[in-house]
Amino acid sequence: MRGAAAVVVAAVALVAGCSEDAGGGTTAGPASAGTAAGTLRLTVASTVATGIAVPWGLAFLPDKSALVAERDSGAVKRVAGGQVTEVGRVEDVNASAEGGLLGLAVDPGYPGKPYIYAYYSSGSDNRIARITYQDGKLSDQQVILDGIPAAAIHNGGRLRFGPDGFLYAGTGDGADRPNSQDDGSLGGKILRITTDGKPAPGNPDGRVWITKGHRNVQGLAFDGDQLYAAEFGQNTWDELNVIKPGSNYGWPAAEGSEGLDGMTDPIAQWHTADASPSGIAFAKGYIFMASLRGQRLWAIPVANGKRVGEPKAFFTNQYGRLRTVEVAPDGSLWLTTSNTDGRGHPRTGDDRILRVSIS
Repeated sequence: MRGAAAVVVAAVALVAGCSEDAGGGTTAGPASAGTAAGTLRLTVASTVATGIAVPWGLAFLPDKSALVAERDSGAVKRVAGGQVTEVGRVEDVNASAEGGLLGLAVDPGYPGKPYIYAYYSSGSDNRIARITYQDGKLSDQQVILDGIPAAAIHNGGRLRFGPDGFLYAGTGDGADRPNSQDDGSLGGKILRITTDGKPAPGNPDGRVWITKGHRNVQGLAFDGDQLYAAEFGQNTWDELNVIKPGSNYGWPAAEGSEGLDGMTDPIAQWHTADASPSGIAFAKGYIFMASLRGQRLWAIPVANGKRVGEPKAFFTNQYGRLRTVEVAPDGSLWLTTSNTDGRGHPRTGDDRILRVSIS
């Protein structure tokens, strides 16, 4: 029986397959959404940049510029003042249907610690590297963690520094379901590591990972100390989960809210045609969730690790596939499209970064 926390956003026909398939939900999302606190309004205020090929990771620097990862080319580009400049390429990137150069994160000690971190697919596995970024260019790439299962699909890839100063990474099952429940595998997990790639102090049993039972985590966001994660479902339910170290999130025994003993249900779920979620960000009491197949931005009201209202959809079918959302230094959201990834329908100027104001 499905849990009371389950959210069914729209009744749609169930479709086969899984991760980032093309297509989209047919239910239009509202331009604004009523909540207990008032009315949330999101407006695309401007286009920050255009002509970026399959943007994936996006991370801001202290000077308020941003670094953006191009999945297929392995290039890292700096976006500042409306200008896009390549600063270098991550070595040994092997692009595939969903693999390549994925998440980016900037060291919390930057520029004193002049490093960025990249999650990428090599020819044999997924890896996390620490790369020096100084004087506008990349250098001295060092792999700090390897052996994360890789495949053409289900590579995970999101990186996020937590308020504790440790690096969190979402992984996928590498298209091999048993990985998610295998304590000896890094697949289907959320990792918590030091900047040297070691298990962070306090991890359960001293492991590199803090949770298991995930299918394909591509979204991580913190509200204070509380971590949330977005996860691709198989045929039926995509998920938003509250992350508690040591918990098992059920895959492959559970997809969505199943109420299984010893497994943690999501706080919200969607039919795969309405979501296929990738990046998430927290701002103003909401988790904002970029959706690929669903071609919309979801806003989920949360507080203290709980959902406190109904999710609302914005920009449905207006900009195509949406991959990454991040909170900018000015409090707006930067939202990337993903129409050049081989599963979308590119438009003139794609892919682009949109600046979304919140009111």
